[in-house]
Amino acid sequence: QVQLVESGGGLAQAGASLRLSCAASGPTNTTYAMGWFRQAPGNEREVVACITKGGQSTYLPESVKGRFSISRDNDKNTAYLQMGSLKPEDTAVYYCVARSANYCYVSERFYDYWGHGTQVTVSS
Repeated sequence: QVQLVESGGGLAQAGASLRLSCAASGPTNTTYAMGWFRQAPGNEREVVACITKGGQSTYLPESVKGRFSISRDNDKNTAYLQMGSLKPEDTAVYYCVARSANYCYVSERFYDYWGHGTQVTVSS
C-alpha cells in the first residue's frame, strides 16, 4: 500500500510563501500522477495542482495559477507544492494525492492514494 506523508504546512501571513512536500513510500512504482487537493471548513475538496510522473504535464486551476507551482523528484519519491502570494482564502487542509495512472484529473474520485493532510493557515 502506498503511503503519502505531507509536511511543510503551518501559519503564514498574506503575501508570504510556503512549500509543501509529499513523500511517498511503499510500492511507489504504482504511483504516476501526483497532486494536491485542499479543503476549507464548510467547502468541498478541490484540486490545487497535479503533475504527471515525468513532469511533462501539470494542471493548476485558475484560482492558484501564477501563484502556486507543482514539481516532483522521482528519485526521492517526493512531490512539492510551492505556494506564493498566499491569501487568507488559501487557508485549508492540503492533501497529497496519487493515482495509478499517468493522467491528471480534477475530480478527487480518480485518486487512489491520499495523505492525512497538513493545515495551512494564512492570516491577513
